[in-house]
Amino acid sequence: MKQDWKPGTMIYPLPAVMVSCGGDPSEYNILTVSWVGTICTNPPMCYISVRPERSSYPILRKNMEFVINLTTRELAYATDWCGVNSGKEHRKFEEMGLTPGKATIVKAPIIEESPLCIECRVKEVMALGSHDMFIADVVNVKADEKYLDPETGAFDMRKADLIAYSHGKYYGLGELVGKFGWSVKKKK
Repeated sequence: MKQDWKPGTMIYPLPAVMVSCGGDPSEYNILTVSWVGTICTNPPMCYISVRPERSSYPILRKNMEFVINLTTRELAYATDWCGVNSGKEHRKFEEMGLTPGKATIVKAPIIEESPLCIECRVKEVMALGSHDMFIADVVNVKADEKYLDPETGAFDMRKADLIAYSHGKYYGLGELVGKFGWSVKKKK
């Protein structure tokens, strides 16, 4: 038997990402975001949703660029710490021992320790209620070569040991269950 609950955001798990922003080192900041996702494949587009009271919000509005940095089991503590501490009181890169790197296209820094960094340029900001949605074009992706399959060049999520967020907790992604199309693949 199923219970009825009040309406809520129960679409889990979600990626746990660190979003880096800032046009120059004096304003670089990191915020942890789980309201993040893909909007479109062609052109590649994504979104992040941010509360206007977050210290990164005016930085995002001013520069209209950010980087989505995927997180790993090794980065889990920094991911959580950057989500519960304000950039108004902390220099997150320095305090977490993270390295701000040069993005290829946007001015916002990448997080060098992240296995995959997605450079984004904001197209539109939508006020939705508790959060504003930053709809963005993906303008570049930087992948750490140590996580690429040497034969195919594909990003190896298992080797990267990515984490996900689900209802207040962080989880490893676990074992491979199947791949797209395996349910209809013809048997040999």
